[in-house]
Amino acid sequence: MTANTIAPAYVRTNLVEKQIADQAQIHNITAERVVDEIMLAPAAIKRLIEPNEVAEMALYLCGPHSNSITGSSFAIDNGWTAR
Repeated sequence: MTANTIAPAYVRTNLVEKQIADQAQIHNITAERVVDEIMLAPAAIKRLIEPNEVAEMALYLCGPHSNSITGSSFAIDNGWTAR
């Protein structure tokens, strides 16, 4: 048995889209500014993560090529933690 974690930053989901809209209303700015200036400010790659990117990592970790990978955390965060 292996145990790993996947740690994504902001993934383009319904929940995140709602957070964007809520933050835009709270800060009285556009949704685009929320994404650019608040959510993606610390990231090296300035875009939301797509759900399939997280899914592909999960599929890899469940597959036979990752049998010796355990106790690891995989950041899918567009370089956020590397800064």
